[in-house]
Amino acid sequence: MRVRIEDVAAEAGVSMKTVSRVLNREPNVAAATRARVEAAVGKLRYTPHPSARTLAGRRSYLVAMLYDNPSSNYLMEVELGLLDACKAHHYNLMLAPLIYDARDIVDTVEAMVEQSRLDGVVLTPPITDDPALLARLDELDVPYASISPMEAHRRVGVTVDEGSAVREMIAHLVSLGHRRIAHIKGHPAHGATGWRLAGYRAGLREAGLAFDPALVVDGEFSHESGFRAATRLLALPEPPTAIFAANDDMAAGVICAVYELGLQVPRDVSVCGFDDTPISRHIHPALTTVRQPTREMGQLAGLELLKALRDRDEAGMVEVPYTLQLRRSTGPAPR
Repeated sequence: MRVRIEDVAAEAGVSMKTVSRVLNREPNVAAATRARVEAAVGKLRYTPHPSARTLAGRRSYLVAMLYDNPSSNYLMEVELGLLDACKAHHYNLMLAPLIYDARDIVDTVEAMVEQSRLDGVVLTPPITDDPALLARLDELDVPYASISPMEAHRRVGVTVDEGSAVREMIAHLVSLGHRRIAHIKGHPAHGATGWRLAGYRAGLREAGLAFDPALVVDGEFSHESGFRAATRLLALPEPPTAIFAANDDMAAGVICAVYELGLQVPRDVSVCGFDDTPISRHIHPALTTVRQPTREMGQLAGLELLKALRDRDEAGMVEVPYTLQLRRSTGPAPR
């Protein structure tokens, strides 16, 4: 098997980014570290991938947004933000739909980078956390920015404190008298799914409410999955009086299910979501949700990527604030 850059990093006891810097003869690497990396390269007989060399030192002024997400509302907002950043700096944006769990996703992205001469890429969930893809991008020395990665401290991009946001949302529902609060999870491959579930559990704990596994059901971040999950929850012997869905698309599906069952929102069931995408304002009643400034996050991810193209040390992870958008889909718990 061909020796990879991660093998050199492990042998030298450094990060793949450091190996890349040594191979590209970048400054600001300690002499001892450089010597360790060069020794590991010699010992393992590592040869950099040819595309990494051909990519060095040129600019196409083209970046790509890599995505596989069932929420078209979320993707549209991210795309608009990225376009804002690209326009301001005279870059072009290419949209690259992928299948996140495809066996050939790494080869597909590598071919895309080479054929389109991409300067860099922006990764959206769940692609943002694909370890094999991240390793190959590092090996090819392709700059990338991540939106909402699980390991924010190791990435360039943008993130939100999603757990705290959900805790505040649960506190809002509790203040309205709700005690049976259900949660519809997102797709298991997304970091957001874990953060929002953790926030839900923490919110219950802070309110002195017991966690009931029967009130937590799986979703996929799609309208249809929200509809199915709500139908299941509302069929329970003791149905919830409030449902927090892990995104707005699923929350919209919940509202449809509530009305199909002859109930009303929020008289019988309060419903809330996460993201504050356009659908949250276009459905009836308007949706209470967490405003994650998705368009701004796309713009900031683009700007951090462009910083990285100029100087890797300039770019970093930006945390953006959230706000609760309290609208008519939540109200007092039924008596």
